[in-house]
Amino acid sequence: MNHRPQATLVQVMEELGGTLLDLVAGDISADRTIEAVAIHDPRDEPEAPRNAIVLGVGLEDADDVLQVITRLGLSGAAGLVVRAPFTADDELRAAARQAGVVLFSLSRGTTWAHLAGLFRALMTPGGPDDARPVTFGGILAGDLFAMANAIAALLEAPVTIEDRNSQLLAFSHAQEAAAAPAAPRGRQLPPHYTRLLEETGVFQQIARSDGPVVVPPPSDAPDAQRTVMAVRAGDEVLGTIWVATPEPLSEEHVRALRDSAKLVAMHLVWQRTDADVERRLRADQLRSVLDGGPGAAEAAHRLGLREEPSVVLALSLHAPATDQLPHAALAAERKRIADAFSVHLLFAHPRSTVGLIGEVAYGVLPVSATSADAEESAVRLANEFLTRVRSTQRPFIGIGTVVHETAQLPRSRSSADRALRVLRANVVETQVARLEDVHAESLLLELAGSSKDVPSGPLARLMDYDASHQASLVDTLRAWLDAMGDVTLASSAMFVHQNTFRYRLRRVAEVGRLDLDDPSARFAVQLQLRLLAIRPDR
Repeated sequence: MNHRPQATLVQVMEELGGTLLDLVAGDISADRTIEAVAIHDPRDEPEAPRNAIVLGVGLEDADDVLQVITRLGLSGAAGLVVRAPFTADDELRAAARQAGVVLFSLSRGTTWAHLAGLFRALMTPGGPDDARPVTFGGILAGDLFAMANAIAALLEAPVTIEDRNSQLLAFSHAQEAAAAPAAPRGRQLPPHYTRLLEETGVFQQIARSDGPVVVPPPSDAPDAQRTVMAVRAGDEVLGTIWVATPEPLSEEHVRALRDSAKLVAMHLVWQRTDADVERRLRADQLRSVLDGGPGAAEAAHRLGLREEPSVVLALSLHAPATDQLPHAALAAERKRIADAFSVHLLFAHPRSTVGLIGEVAYGVLPVSATSADAEESAVRLANEFLTRVRSTQRPFIGIGTVVHETAQLPRSRSSADRALRVLRANVVETQVARLEDVHAESLLLELAGSSKDVPSGPLARLMDYDASHQASLVDTLRAWLDAMGDVTLASSAMFVHQNTFRYRLRRVAEVGRLDLDDPSARFAVQLQLRLLAIRPDR
């Protein structure tokens, strides 16, 4: 077993892709790991460790990058990072695929040291109680209040840090003495003032500007001038720094604010990464519980699960092949929906837990021991969630059976998975289902998945005849079987006269050489018709 610190390239793209890193060339394999961080030095080029991610400091020429990638492929390195902007030609893309090395570009404004720190954080997440002495600018990673205090000391003015939705993240202690009404201590901007800034295009100006923007004060506080600096990671605006200054900032203070914005960006990216690490730890614990085995009881204890009636819910996103999101965007959408699902279940029960395992978000929901309709309640809860969530992908939720011990949760998960499989196969007209509701479809799907045979015997002969003569013998047989032999109902469903239907039914028996009075023959052909309709690859 490999105990070396490691992370997968998929995790790298999920955490840093689109924010700090962009994929330039190469194929990302789901099981390819990075286990070391190395720096490229053209004057001293020791062989990069196997599965290393190499920081190509100073690499700009495409020919040089081509040579480095070829050498890294021989040593088994996983990836190479160069500074953006960088464009790969066909020869470089082909070389990256052949070498098995993924080429990334690093957004401007991000230091190599910060990137190396983030890589090491991804590779060594540690446990929930482990110390993580990662710092940016001498401040513990993610401590935005300390950052706000540090910036306030540099600028000699009160400071607040907000996210891109104008939600307050942190404020300096100087707010107590000098906070203006536009941004009271511990609160976000007043809604009326935020709307005014949106309507007058101030937020758009902040997002477009590379430097500080002076924001006009609100009418009820004419002396509360604000200087705002966007916090960026690449092209993405992560948030803003607001500085309360009665006078415009000096050039020295502007430089300090620019440098501080880069540092705040690293803290915000770290917070996102750190939250994802915590999310993965909980998902790993939930995986142990749902898989069962020796470590399941300890994992259940860490998750706060009790020996009480519970039900497993399985949520997955699905979209037609013509509307597939890029990998990084789809991974981000899965995490967003899983987080929303977690909040929804927590409102229903404080001891519920949700974890994203692969492409499925599993939730464990405690239910009332006295409720006879616990599964129906879970269905209602799932439907409420679907009415509130908005996504470009279509979500489905399978509901498992109610179990009374944590050791039985794998059984509830299995039934939730089977119900979810039916939903994703689009063979029922609903987005939420219990296994009990789709049990027949589930059995047919399992049988269809294990058998790839084409129709044979009477059904094959009828299908061939229909194709040659534009007849409707297969539809006639299906209608008669669905009506359980009632010609009146079957002919009505086919919109033909009863005598016409009887004639067609005789032709079914003749052409298909099918004995309609034989129960076994009827069962065999009806099963083939059901499998034909439900086959996943149809």
